[in-house]
Amino acid sequence: MATHTILIVEDDAAISDTVAYHLGRAGYRTLTAADGATGLRLFARERPDLVVLDLMLPQVDGWRFTEEVRAQDPDVPVIMCSARTSEHDRVHGLEIGADDYMTKPFSMKELVARVSAHLRRRDKERGRAEQGPIEVAGLAIDADQVQAFAGGESVDLTPREFAVLLALARAQGKPMARNKIYREAWGYEMMAGDRSVDVFVRKIRQKLRAAIPGTDFIITHYGVGYRFDPAESRGTAVD
Repeated sequence: MATHTILIVEDDAAISDTVAYHLGRAGYRTLTAADGATGLRLFARERPDLVVLDLMLPQVDGWRFTEEVRAQDPDVPVIMCSARTSEHDRVHGLEIGADDYMTKPFSMKELVARVSAHLRRRDKERGRAEQGPIEVAGLAIDADQVQAFAGGESVDLTPREFAVLLALARAQGKPMARNKIYREAWGYEMMAGDRSVDVFVRKIRQKLRAAIPGTDFIITHYGVGYRFDPAESRGTAVD
């Protein structure tokens, strides 16, 4: 019996049918839409657990689709799948709210593995029982609420941003390599050249600095990755 519903928004019928077939074999219920407008209507009506999304879509493209979905539901995982291979497109997709970005052609086995990893992590985050939030330097990182708070106000992190911050905070000041952060936050191994961690760290820093000016929570550990080490800004570059 299917336990999760996946919305596939893809205008190439052959790709859409293939993705639906492989996800169906993996036990997922699938919905398909051949354009962005239909996809948005299906999303609003069905509230799927995850979206597999093409970028170059009729009526509503993948960029706008992602922004509208994020306005409705900040938690649902979105995996972009596109023939556009530039670093700019990948980074932009992650910045506007996608959780993952795969370039076509891709392995169906890899897609199913990524879908499963995103859903496992989301379910784990929802079901995790915590002793209490991590509190430091005016910031409360609350795993139960999947959110960070400054002065009682939400920092407005997305679920993926929160997962990256939580992984770093749990390391208790020890530096974490990018591939380890990725493994903790995404649930599978990072591919060579993937800049997702850097993109999300930049977004987290911007939100934390806006919430608590003058304090840097994520420090670049040159040659390794990043570490969570709340400190008053000392005029040292940390980006």
